[in-house]
Amino acid sequence: MKITDILSQDTMILSLKATTKEGAIDEMVAKLVETGKVNDSTLFKAEIMKREQESSTGIGDGIAMPHAKTKAVSKPAVVFAKSENGLDYDSLDGQPASLFFMIAATDGANQTHLETLAALSRLLIHPDFVEKLRGSTSTDEVVALFDEAQAEAEEPELKEDSSLSDIPFVVAVTACPTGIAHTYMAEDALKNKAKEMGVDIRVETNGSDGAKNKLTAEEIERASGVIVAADKKVEMARFDGKPVLETPVSDGIRKPEELINKAIAKDAPVYHHSGEKDSSSPNGQRVSIGSRIYKDLMNGISHMLPFVVGGGILLAFSFLLEQYFPSAKTFTDMLGAISGGKTGAFMFLIPILSGFIAMSIADRPGLMPGMVGGLLAATSDAGFLGGLLAGFLAGYVVLGLKVLCSKMPKTLEGLKPILIYPVLGLLITGGLMYFIFDPVFSTINKFLVDQLQSLGTANAVILGTVLGGMMAIDMGGPFNKAAYTFAIGVFTSTGNTDGAFMAAVMAGGMVPPLAIAMATTIFKNKFTSDERQAGLTNYVLGLSFITEGAIPFAAADPLRVITSCVVGSAVAGGLTQFWDINVPAPHGGIFVAGLANHAGLFLLSILIGTVISGLLYGFWKKAK
Repeated sequence: MKITDILSQDTMILSLKATTKEGAIDEMVAKLVETGKVNDSTLFKAEIMKREQESSTGIGDGIAMPHAKTKAVSKPAVVFAKSENGLDYDSLDGQPASLFFMIAATDGANQTHLETLAALSRLLIHPDFVEKLRGSTSTDEVVALFDEAQAEAEEPELKEDSSLSDIPFVVAVTACPTGIAHTYMAEDALKNKAKEMGVDIRVETNGSDGAKNKLTAEEIERASGVIVAADKKVEMARFDGKPVLETPVSDGIRKPEELINKAIAKDAPVYHHSGEKDSSSPNGQRVSIGSRIYKDLMNGISHMLPFVVGGGILLAFSFLLEQYFPSAKTFTDMLGAISGGKTGAFMFLIPILSGFIAMSIADRPGLMPGMVGGLLAATSDAGFLGGLLAGFLAGYVVLGLKVLCSKMPKTLEGLKPILIYPVLGLLITGGLMYFIFDPVFSTINKFLVDQLQSLGTANAVILGTVLGGMMAIDMGGPFNKAAYTFAIGVFTSTGNTDGAFMAAVMAGGMVPPLAIAMATTIFKNKFTSDERQAGLTNYVLGLSFITEGAIPFAAADPLRVITSCVVGSAVAGGLTQFWDINVPAPHGGIFVAGLANHAGLFLLSILIGTVISGLLYGFWKKAK
């Protein structure tokens, strides 16, 4: 398959008008929509921006390759765009970008398409080819350049004998989160530089189509060192005992000579595998303590949420049936048994939360002591706070055991995961929870519950206002999750499921996408046609309590969008508490509104918040 089959003349922009990174992305997304390659511009752009948040796709030397793999893509395609003056793209080398390749891959992209995208990425490593692209003046010339370059690249290369002992030999693995661009650019950069240096190298790629050119045990054993240029987890156990240089995939593209020299000189830490699931950082970079804690917490919450949503909605439904259909007692008892109480989904909330926090910290050995610690917290009234502590405690206890056991003889290696970690991990975690932390957190939890239950109307309104506003600050990020987690904690710890604060966070989370939708409908002249189409999508997302629908708009205009949404969400959250509204379900948006004790007032709270945010944003926004 030719590169020009997916990089066609109708997806080229030879004179990009945008002067900002956001504008360039919008212009290229619009081209994909215009040519029928993308069916949902909002979702596609959200995926593009998500990839940019992980690390800039401005790889340096004036080239940027934004890319996404999503169901919003109808047909795999590439947009080629040129900017005459260049623009600030937050590139890794700090220089302006002037050549852009926006890659749109389908969720089910076939092998041929993935190989073609990889071939495109590899060509951009060659400076001569890039210079010819810069000088191109027509779409016909661009097509001819790619066809000629691809034909040359596909000529068979002579294989060199890599078994000669006097030739330095290193191995490498390249991988990026989407696996359709940087993975292969890093591969070619390392290969080309190694050839210049007279170094033999084998590179394994972990792309969208899986691992290719997998390294053999013999090659790993023979190599002087290992380069792992990756922004996602790769299989690390096989490198046990080897000097391993872990680095972002962008360094594989920009610093191949430096990486190869360090690998040859064995200037890298020796990797020691613990015998369990790989726990290496995705890119070898140090992360802050706060980021690490947030990642571990989110791992617990993401695994807990299915229990919250499934159990919570069924439990709320059982209340509804019990109220209006008392004769259906057998069915409502069944719903209550499988969703709440001592046998249903709610019983697992805290153990699952604790277990998967511990697993995020210490891999699989942390799961069991974490879950048991969480169960002890749940059954001793230490509650949600005790469960959080149990997860982190178990994780770091097991990590400590791994350090203590790292010097054990290799003959005893097999005892660690099946005997030492589970027995000592459970003993230490369980003992500390039983004798110290459960009593302490039971007291704290009882105090907090008493305070919440004794809140006056004014205090409840203030808290509802804060929770509602937090839901809109980052729309799915740490502030949003903190507010939602607090509401879940109250929801599961107060001994009842009235859902007072769930009403505040649900209303606050529904306002941003609904406000965006309203603004694009009323103030049509201030939005592009693509933005108006995205606004229609936000009606559905907002009604479903999916705050993330507003992210593309917030990314494009953060000051106006976030400020407007926070104001409306805070008002909506505060009104739910002023009117004493309870929603006994942790998710569902408008679909669970009927379960509220004051359904009409709940919907009115959301409507008032939406109108405030929508009008504020609409009047504030400048016309296109």
